[in-house]
Amino acid sequence: MIIKRFESLSYWFAKSALVLATLFLILMALHVSLDVALRYVFGKSFAGTLEFVSFYYMVAVVFLPLAYVELQQEHISVDVLAGRLPPSLQLVLYLFASSLGLIYFGMLCYQSYLDALEATIRLETAMANFQFYLWPSRWALPVGFAAMCLAIIANMIKALRLRRAL
Repeated sequence: MIIKRFESLSYWFAKSALVLATLFLILMALHVSLDVALRYVFGKSFAGTLEFVSFYYMVAVVFLPLAYVELQQEHISVDVLAGRLPPSLQLVLYLFASSLGLIYFGMLCYQSYLDALEATIRLETAMANFQFYLWPSRWALPVGFAAMCLAIIANMIKALRLRRAL
């Protein structure tokens, strides 16, 4: 029961992050398209388009969907050697690789959380023609990495439940 709830929580968190990333992708497309249209028609453009695209939209689009991709097992993988091993050994290798991934993304989550917290406290800004706050975009990384950790754990539990590598 608890395992099913954890898996559904992990899926919900990953799906929510994916939806948020999709919204940022749509905003980016609209923002850039409108900026290009305004520049073409009126010779003027929005101030800060480059900053918004670079520091907000792209960061969210890259880091938020990581967990959903992991839950769908759609990350790039090469299993030339592992595919030839017995299923029990494949499961052991999968759990080992997943554990390494969990440690790696856990460390990234922790460090990016500390960085985002420091940026928030300092109200970090970028040099621009206007006051452009960077600190809100710093939170996309720890959220994305935390979701990735949840997704890795959920996949490990699923692999153990099915008694086979995913």
